Amino acid sequence: MALSKILPASQSQFAGARNLVINGAAICSQRGASFTSSGVFPVDRFKMDKNGANITSTQNALTSGEPYDEGFRFSAKMATTSTDSNSANYYLLRHRIEAQNLASCGWNYTSSSSYITLSSWIKSSIAGTYYILIRTKDGTGQSYVHEYTLAANTWKKISFSMQGNSNITFNMDNGEGLEITFSPYLGTDFTSSSTTLNAWGAWNGSTGYGKDYAHDFGATSGSTFEITGVQLEVGDATPFEHEDYTTTLTKCRRYFLRYYGNESPNFPRWFNPAYANDCYMGGNFSFPVQMRATPSVSASVTYQNSDGLGTGDVSREGVNLYVLSTGAATISGAYITNNSSDHVTVDAEL
Repeated sequence: MALSKILPASQSQFAGARNLVINGAAICSQRGASFTSSGVFPVDRFKMDKNGANITSTQNALTSGEPYDEGFRFSAKMATTSTDSNSANYYLLRHRIEAQNLASCGWNYTSSSSYITLSSWIKSSIAGTYYILIRTKDGTGQSYVHEYTLAANTWKKISFSMQGNSNITFNMDNGEGLEITFSPYLGTDFTSSSTTLNAWGAWNGSTGYGKDYAHDFGATSGSTFEITGVQLEVGDATPFEHEDYTTTLTKCRRYFLRYYGNESPNFPRWFNPAYANDCYMGGNFSFPVQMRATPSVSASVTYQNSDGLGTGDVSREGVNLYVLSTGAATISGAYITNNSSDHVTVDAEL
């Protein structure tokens, strides 16, 4: 049955903000550019989870290729540095979207006549069949699995549409509404030969990520997988919505902030003491955007005449920061040094 079209982006009130994915072009990487552990974000809003071979995940600079020709300069990339093959292995890149952004995006998600489309450029050094999982989190969780094939070391543009379903629920809140999972490889503990493709169904637990993989990403040291140009939009696929860096960074900072000591003049300004005595100095730091939720705040900084940084009165809008004196030393001369390794981290990630 053909699906009826909704208003194209050019006629929609959401024109200019079509993409529900934040940092789909992988241009922001506040946490760093290279990681070797699991549970990290090689680029903002994209989390790498793995069990198996050692992997380096990076923000990878593009210098050529079809995505480059379309204006993409970075990708999120995973590369194995050892080999490991067993049924419990998995290698995943996940992107999570707030429920309220889905609830208010203009998609009539309970109607089979309305649909959203996911597009992405993807490349792997391992040829074969891969799977993308779309999973809703509110109500009775639903899942949608899409199958695609890749030739080795060749970029491919993936695009597919998902119609609404009466069982889908998105709460109007800041919790997790939908997760997009790109899976370079899943061991048989997480797959099933009976997985339904290209249709919504109730989430059936760990084996619902896709069908059994014929290849093993972790079995080859140096195997790579990378994505860029990720776009989720209401209706038909349109050209990727490129944004300037500042716009994307502002969106990412709702979920994660990191300030470094050498980012003068911004870093010295956020610790502008409002009160002080011989053993205590404190001040308020207002976040540049409202965080998604009350964040966790941590610091890795050096000081003068101080035992370290403390936090209090944390809210979505800001935090109180203070330093305490070392022993009997006066605190009046304490400050946070303008050092490239000094930073404060504010985390409200989904």
